[in-house]
Amino acid sequence: MMLLNPKQPNYDHLDANSRQMMLKTIDFFETRGKQKLKEDDHERNWYADFLAFVKQEKIFASLLTPSAYGGDNCRWDTLRNCEFNEILGFYGLCYWYTWQVSILGLGPIWMGANEAVKQKTAKLLDQGGIFAFGLSEKAHGADLYATEMMLTPLGDGQYVADGGKYYIGNANQAALVSTFGKNSETGEYVFFTADPTHANYDLIKNVTNSQNYVAEFGLSAYPVTDDDILSVGQDAWDSALNTINVGKFNLGWASIGICTHAFYEAINHAAHRNLYNTFVTDFPHIRQLFTDAFCRLAAMKIFANRAIDYMRCASADDRRYLLYNPMVKMKVTTEGEKVINLLWDVIAAKGFEKDTYFEMAARDIRALPKLEGTVHVNMALIVKFMANYFFNPGKFPDIPKRQDAANDDFLFNQGLTRKLGGIQFHDYHLAYDAVDLPNVNIFKSQIEVLQKFLIEATPDDAQRKDIDFLLTLGELFTLVAYGQLLLENARLTGIQDDLMDQIFDVLVRDFSDYALQLYSKPSSSEAQMALCLQMIQKPVLDHAKFRRVFDQYVAALQDTYEMDW
Repeated sequence: MMLLNPKQPNYDHLDANSRQMMLKTIDFFETRGKQKLKEDDHERNWYADFLAFVKQEKIFASLLTPSAYGGDNCRWDTLRNCEFNEILGFYGLCYWYTWQVSILGLGPIWMGANEAVKQKTAKLLDQGGIFAFGLSEKAHGADLYATEMMLTPLGDGQYVADGGKYYIGNANQAALVSTFGKNSETGEYVFFTADPTHANYDLIKNVTNSQNYVAEFGLSAYPVTDDDILSVGQDAWDSALNTINVGKFNLGWASIGICTHAFYEAINHAAHRNLYNTFVTDFPHIRQLFTDAFCRLAAMKIFANRAIDYMRCASADDRRYLLYNPMVKMKVTTEGEKVINLLWDVIAAKGFEKDTYFEMAARDIRALPKLEGTVHVNMALIVKFMANYFFNPGKFPDIPKRQDAANDDFLFNQGLTRKLGGIQFHDYHLAYDAVDLPNVNIFKSQIEVLQKFLIEATPDDAQRKDIDFLLTLGELFTLVAYGQLLLENARLTGIQDDLMDQIFDVLVRDFSDYALQLYSKPSSSEAQMALCLQMIQKPVLDHAKFRRVFDQYVAALQDTYEMDW
């Protein structure tokens, strides 16, 4: 099964303890049932029962405690964390969110040098604690330069903290809040821990209308000692950005889970609905919508799975993950929006019904591209890698499938967050040249024209400063890296040629769409416009292949999963 199916879960690639965690989590939600899921969503009930389950089974403790600080089954393993991400997204974004912001809150702790806080955190996780990441502020968002939270030294390792934080998940019940601020005397950045139960911690309100508690809170003469300090100066700055590197990877997996559940609902509804003496799934345009939705969803998962390998193999000498990681956050989540839109065009008014999962999916899928840095912020990061990706490849060992039960140590020792433009990548031709499929070949010809564009019609100084222009150019670059990892994973996992070629049917059309957008930019030159027109190409039409993909991958999902009421 390419997609998660809770009625037929397959976690054979995980060790026995990890497999049991996944199965128990699925059983918790399935036993709880859809009626309770929807009731809690509509009434915005805090998910105390879920957190009680997590505490009882020590799930966060096992998954989020590095092996050096926990028991036998404790490790930070990106593969199994992503499996858990997918499950939580499948049942509801709120459950994923409390896990996600715990990951963010833990980042500065595990990346810091305060061993006493690390030992304390391991105990709090074992006791079922959740965590929060106090970074954003009301006036400045996540603009770290403008942080107004101040830590004022009093001498002898004593300080007081003053300031407010905004949009901070879990801040109502977190065991610890990792809080970012500045030393009021030196201007140095600092991370310290705050306790929500302290009298000088003012929990102002939940700023969202949801099951989550996304807090505005304030600290007023809040006492801090050296024992609470996690990092200072450059280390604090790097902890902030490197924590987001770890945390934003999860967003793509939440999107995969949401889209998967929504897909089951949509195919079940459409397959049983008869209009004008025809089942809905027999209409040609419906088959196209479903096939495109499945191909996009399959690609999301194939790409994100391969990106896991780069995350787990990362090192100071191999930082390729810094391209693929923001792509899981940015590309996979925006693809998730497209999947939901395609499915919604099929089920129409059904998507608004209060008893459907889809009602939640249509709302929540919009959040993921907008968290942990907007699409624009992550695209601006991705564009930094374009020159080296296309024109200055390096030599790296092959990255294998990483399904071993190992702690991903490097994620908490990523180091400096500078010099991204110097990062090299392996030659993307290696993946593309190993494949001979009709639509992959069309896509390769589009890439060649894009390279020619960058060489012969290089963006001028004004265009390089034009974010609108660069965002669209970045979309074209992103598609190239996206396709590369799809092909790598297809080779490693034996994905059928029919499905891969149909996925590239979608990518060829996407490439053409972005090329047309670039052509239409106000600043596009005549030479650039001419090359954009060469990028606009049509996929190879193969009715028999399309029918095989629809029958084997889309229609085959009918009635294979429905959540018990």
